Amino acid sequence: MEIISISRFQKNCNAILEKVNQSDESVLISRKGKFLAKIVPLSLSEKKSWLGCMAGTGRIVGDIISPAEDVSVWEVLAQ
Repeated sequence: MEIISISRFQKNCNAILEKVNQSDESVLISRKGKFLAKIVPLSLSEKKSWLGCMAGTGRIVGDIISPAEDVSVWEVLAQ
């Protein structure tokens, strides 16, 4: 990840944005050693999380409350 000063970014804004877009690498913008902003390529920011990727693909068939086996099969419940 490249770190660029705010003055350099202001002078070369278009070129830096084009470079970020083509290289798929982020750029940090700094002023006096402190980070102000991070420029991230659009392709990286649009990646979806794997969480929830299976939403809507399951189906409930039958009773989901009752045990799958008869109560007599379960040793814990026999006591």
